[in-house]
Parts: sequence; C-alpha cells; structure tokens
Amino acid sequence: MLLLGIDIGTSSVKVSVVNSLTQKAIASAQYPDEESPILSLKPGWAEQSPDMWWEQLQKALERCNNTKTYNPDDIAAIGIAYQMHGLVLVDKDQKVLRDSIIWCDSRAVEIGEKAFEVIGEEKCLSHLLNSPGNFTASKLAWVKENEPEIYAQIHKIMLPGDFIAMKLTGEITTSVSALSEGIFYDFKVNAISKDVVDYFGFDEKLFPDIHPVFSPHGYLQKSVAQKLKLRAGIAVSYKSGDQPNNAFSLNVLNPGEVAATAGTSGVIYGVSNKLAYDPQSRVNTFAHVNYTSDEKRLGILLCINGTGSMYRWAKNSFGKSLTYQQMNAEAAKAPAGSDGLKILPFGNGAERMLNNKLIGAHIHNIDLNLHAQAHLFRAVQEGIAFSFRYGLDIMRENGMNPTVIRAGKNNLFLSDLFTETFVNATGVPVELYENDGSVGAALGAGIGSGIFSSPEEAFKNIRPLKLVEPTQTKEIEPVYQEWKILLEKELAN
Repeated sequence: MLLLGIDIGTSSVKVSVVNSLTQKAIASAQYPDEESPILSLKPGWAEQSPDMWWEQLQKALERCNNTKTYNPDDIAAIGIAYQMHGLVLVDKDQKVLRDSIIWCDSRAVEIGEKAFEVIGEEKCLSHLLNSPGNFTASKLAWVKENEPEIYAQIHKIMLPGDFIAMKLTGEITTSVSALSEGIFYDFKVNAISKDVVDYFGFDEKLFPDIHPVFSPHGYLQKSVAQKLKLRAGIAVSYKSGDQPNNAFSLNVLNPGEVAATAGTSGVIYGVSNKLAYDPQSRVNTFAHVNYTSDEKRLGILLCINGTGSMYRWAKNSFGKSLTYQQMNAEAAKAPAGSDGLKILPFGNGAERMLNNKLIGAHIHNIDLNLHAQAHLFRAVQEGIAFSFRYGLDIMRENGMNPTVIRAGKNNLFLSDLFTETFVNATGVPVELYENDGSVGAALGAGIGSGIFSSPEEAFKNIRPLKLVEPTQTKEIEPVYQEWKILLEKELAN
C-alpha cells in the first residue's frame, strides 16, 4: 500500500508517495521551483494566499504522478504537515475571506501582550502554557478589531493544514495540537480556553470539530479526486504543524527526545510529559502529535525566525550565481570566527526567544580590507548556529537538557560547516537522518488509517546516517560569547 504525504511550507509545497512496507519514498516533487512570495503590505506583516497553497499542491502532485513510478490508485491514506500558526478564514461556502496571516507576521504582538496582562500572566502560563503573544488567537483578534466586515462573514477559522484538508474532503476539522499552537487550548481543563474566547469575544462556533491528529479528518471528494487523478474516498488521516511533524518524522515521541530543523525558520523541539512553560514565554509549549489527556506529550519549541531566510538573503545579495552547496564550500575557506565578522540573523519578524522584540538583522565589524565573500557566508552560518545555542540555553533553564539532538540532513544541516558549528556551539551531538516532512506526514497517515499498528512499526526501518560530536567547543565558546555580547547590546536598546 502507498501513502501520500503533503507538506505545506512557506517556501513551497512538497509531496511524497511512500511505500508502507519499506517506509521509504518512491517519488517526491515540490512546487514552485523558486520560493513562494510572502506579501508584506506593511513592515512586520507577512501574508500568503491559501488558494496559492492549493494550486501549488495540485501542481506538485501532478509532477509526482508524472514520474510514473507508482499507480495513484494504490494510495490508501493522505497525511498533511503545514506551516504553523497561520490564520485561515472561510465563509459558509468555504470561500477564503482574506489572505492568511502567517507565522512570521508581527502585527498582533501588542494585542497578545495586552491579553497576557488582562487574563493574568500566571493563569495564561499555567493553563495555556504560553502567552497569547503573536499566535493565531491574537491574529484573529486583530482581524476582529481591524476588519470587522470580514470577521462578520467568518464561518470557521483554521490553520493552514485544516484548510488543505477541507479542500480535499469538504470537511473542516482541527485537533488539540492545532488548537494549542493557536493558543486556543486550556490544558488544565482539556478544552477550548474560556479565558481566551471570553477576553477576545470569539464565538466558539467558529472552531471546527476536534479530531485526534492520527484519525480520519474526512475522505477525498469525488470531484477533487478526478482533478488530482487519485481514487475517491481516500482518508485524510493525519494533520500536524510542521515542527511537531518534523519531530515525529525523526521518531521523536517520548519525554527527553529532541529534534532540530534549520529551514526557513530554525527550531529545537523537545518532548516532555510535564505541563511546563517558560515564565517569559520565550520558548513555547504545545500538544505534541501523540498528546492525550491521559498520556501527556508536550512539545517544547524554540523558534528562530531568521535562519534559512537569512542564508537566502545572503545568497540573493552576495552569491546570486552560486548554489547553496557552493556557498557552503566558500564559507569553509574562512577561519572559525570569520576574522571578527559577526552577524545577528534576526530580520524575519518578532523573535519569541527575544521576548517578541523586532531587532532586525545586523552585520558587525566589517573590515573592508579583510573580509570577503567567504567570511560573510561563514559569519551567517555561525550567527545562525549561535542563535540556536542562545535558545538552547533558555530551554536548559526550563529543564530541557538534551544529550543528543536528531536532525534531518537537509536545509542548513546539508552544510558540514554549519552542522559542526551547531554541535560545537551547543556542546550536544547531532544524529543526522534521511528526513523529510512530507514523508513524515505520509507515515502519520499510515498510523491514522490503521495501516501501521503503532509508531514503532512505522519507524522500524529508520537508521541514523551519521553522528556528529563536539570537537572544538573550547575554540568556539569565546567566539560565541563575543556574539552574545553584541546581541545583548541590541536587546538593551
């Protein structure tokens, strides 16, 4: 039997068809080839069209089907991973009312901060495990306050993955994990938060029906199946935000296990069985994919907005003719510490780990007689790795002390230099895996549809590609401390 995994990313949509017997992808495709646009109508705003995601999914699946490496009729279940925290609004006819306000949009920071104050910091943290911050609930409140004519037409609110499942099945559902990432869920009472709903004046009818992550969320409609050249009636049996899904795809499901990714954003994601929270809400706690009220599995998430986006900026500005592989090779020519060149990679919206401050990206100590392209590329990679170290230290303050971190060998982890800098800066070994969010979503669909009896069966063939251990922590530590001083100066301004 075959499984279809869909990953709705910020940059593109990727699909993979996975053989359930081997747990390996037999075909994959993505669309578009260039990165998808982010609409920024004002500084700090970030939007994308949900209908664009739907069009991209159709084109990616068409590319996958055109490989002729499988029979689409053999696909037995569909899983969806998606960019977290985005707000999608539809009317009673399931028409999109406005572009999605996506994860890196900063317009609702003040709304969330006021809610944190009025609802009560202790109550928010102990019940929601987070400040409302700049998450989906605050974004919805922004629409209610600033676009009342749109708000009045809302039939249901959704996360991006809920929207794609709706387009496939005609059904609108959500999960505890999705509600928690939107800061709509009260972990103490195991229900939609009355505090959040009452404070913002939301109608609970706006929320979709709640289903487990691993369960049928609807079945592929006949008209859609014909368009996609798939069999009607296939179950959409898994939906997860991209970071819980990334952890799941690395078989990170149990307390103490930790995953990392360094794509458009950078994330360290650890699993806990405690209703834990950071007093400053710099790292965030959400229900993991296998969370239940009886067996609590929480994902502790550190997010850095400006990782892959920073490296993309460096490519577009200073290495347009180079591939990322060539940039990595060039960066390796510069010495550790980049001869004093330092970069703070925080130019992609308000950073939660910096208390929702919007400090921008900074380049420090340029020597026009010394620094060249190689120094810049290395300084970007070092700055991103140091951002991970800064965030991991916050996680350590909150009791998360990983002895190993699992990561997919993709995005920035394709760079040996970045991986080694990450390991030496954090002092934690990294296990690299052949990992892909769309493959993880496909395996999740296999569990949700009963094709796999358990996660253990779904991951029985997973093996690490490589273990990278710290070798130069003493050399990197003073470079990190210099970088940290520059960051703290910016935060003090």
